[in-house]
Amino acid sequence: MILIVASEKDVASRNIAQKIIEGYNFEGLSETFMNHSVYCKNLGGKEIRLVTIEDEPIFAQYIPYFFKTELIIFVSRHESRSGIPTLSVHTPGNLVSAEFGGLPRSVSISPANSMRRVLLEMVIQKEKLGLDDFNVSYECTHHGPSLDVPAMFVEVGSSLREWENPKAGEAVAHAAIASIINESIVPAVLGIGGPHYNQRFTEISLEHNVAFGHIIPKYVLQNLDSEILRHCIERTVEKVQTGVLDWKGIGSKDRGRVIGILKENHLEIRKTKDFH
Repeated sequence: MILIVASEKDVASRNIAQKIIEGYNFEGLSETFMNHSVYCKNLGGKEIRLVTIEDEPIFAQYIPYFFKTELIIFVSRHESRSGIPTLSVHTPGNLVSAEFGGLPRSVSISPANSMRRVLLEMVIQKEKLGLDDFNVSYECTHHGPSLDVPAMFVEVGSSLREWENPKAGEAVAHAAIASIINESIVPAVLGIGGPHYNQRFTEISLEHNVAFGHIIPKYVLQNLDSEILRHCIERTVEKVQTGVLDWKGIGSKDRGRVIGILKENHLEIRKTKDFH
């Protein structure tokens, strides 16, 4: 079973969930969860359930206690100071401390290929629905929950105008479903360096047969050690054998140490410039 989780507190989440229910004819079940209806649909031979929680999704550490699932898709809003319209995807979890839900130095299991399918469909829907001002992007691994099952956040950003936009909600709804029914598989890699929204990693994944799982951004590299890197490798659905470095997005003082940590973990090292 695959679980889609929406939040009553999240405008974008409600928007996306409604587009999924309506667009794919999800049926309401007799059961409820947190006093909200549970919806179900079988697509591509897979059972999908959609539930709504009362909490913000970043605090949904409890979800696996209630549902036995192979993948959790959180449909959510994305908020940023820039206000740039954004369609994004990332794995939840904390590379350092747990300031926004989850557990410290604990990441969820990253469904690298599922996230790549989200990106591919977001690009299709962006063009189809005329969302020309929206960026499509990976985000780095950040915030809670830290789950022992594959999980990803599929989001609309970055302000109320976008959260309420029905076309943006529809685009993310289609991307979430495409990640389930599309079964394309490519090699998974670990991304290191660069900004919170890594456009270079996004371009590489869209243009090459590469799926990024966990992405460790520049702003946490000072805290990177072999233990957390190994944790990210092990907490990826697919086998990870390569680390892709956003070389210009790694401070000169961190470069040697980062390469040393990758070598300790027997990863092939590639730079973004290696992808043409």
